[in-house]
Amino acid sequence: MTRTQLGTRTGLSKVTASQLLARLEERDLVRVVGSQAGGRGPNAALYAVVPESAYVAALDVSAQRVTATIADITGRIISDVTVDPRASDDPVALVHTAVMRLADTAGVPLGRVRACVIGTPGVVDPRTGDIRFSFDLMSWHEGVLEALRADLKRSVVIENDVNLAALAEHSEGAAAGVAEFVLIWLSANGGVGMSTMIDGRIHRGRSGGAGEIGYLPVPGAPMPTDVGLSGGYESLRDGANRELPHGFQALVKAGQVVELAAGYGIEGTDVTEVVAAAATAGTPQGDAFLDAFAERLARGVAAVTVILDPGLVVLGGDVARAGGAKLAERVQAATARIAPNATEVALGGVEGSPVVRGALLHALERAREDVFSSTV
Repeated sequence: MTRTQLGTRTGLSKVTASQLLARLEERDLVRVVGSQAGGRGPNAALYAVVPESAYVAALDVSAQRVTATIADITGRIISDVTVDPRASDDPVALVHTAVMRLADTAGVPLGRVRACVIGTPGVVDPRTGDIRFSFDLMSWHEGVLEALRADLKRSVVIENDVNLAALAEHSEGAAAGVAEFVLIWLSANGGVGMSTMIDGRIHRGRSGGAGEIGYLPVPGAPMPTDVGLSGGYESLRDGANRELPHGFQALVKAGQVVELAAGYGIEGTDVTEVVAAAATAGTPQGDAFLDAFAERLARGVAAVTVILDPGLVVLGGDVARAGGAKLAERVQAATARIAPNATEVALGGVEGSPVVRGALLHALERAREDVFSSTV
């Protein structure tokens, strides 16, 4: 943009805008990339951000794999890598390996990676930003954030993976421009999770546990008498049952969905393949299974809509993607039959990994603020 355009967008005077651009240029954060003809007088210089001035790393850490992306400060993706999480039980060593591999494959000096955002399944303390507990990553607990920052020596953020997916959907997916919505995440490996956005902000709850919808008591699922968490989420370290044999998760987890499909003659062991087969078959058996699956999902969705009335529920995750629009339409219809608040149910619209995309967007926001705020 030109100096005049910068002043118009920021409200700065021409003199102040010129001084700001001069400081940014001195720090190699912007450079002249051309000129633009105007009215009278010489052409105006066109400035652009220097892409290689800073980079960000975004990671999605699960029990199955670590997916990582590095991008320059303009958002252009430079490289992607995957790391086997079984290579180390130490979260710091695992993240260190992923970030080093990213920087190496991208040919980027580590010192220019200004921010790193990590998505994990689990509960993140909204007061400290540290992870309290992860159901699937037992070695991730309080103290990991400080250790990561000390190791990488740069800005590090840990965020719940479903919350990051919600940020991506809000920015450029099915909930783009929507201030209030709920994302229900259906994972083949991690069960069911939820993220709630209110007034354009993620609602985390007092302890960070907002969205643990798997515990929700619903009809058709075994009712809990004791969830085994009298000492909080940390109680799970003492060997409590992590499979959630009760509540909403017991109805919609992978094994139960595969078993449900078998009752309609759809055989298989991989839940995403089973759901995708039903959605693409166009047979009476496939449609009947999708109806039954949607009715199960609607019990959780209905409970959310009568409490929050979000207007929009987005279905995300690999299982939801396998079911496609057919599943989303059925969940909307089934929810409307049992809940009074009109609610649109839509399939997530973010391409690729919504978790990585959300982490990348969050990292870019932090890096840009860090890089440019010190210049203003």
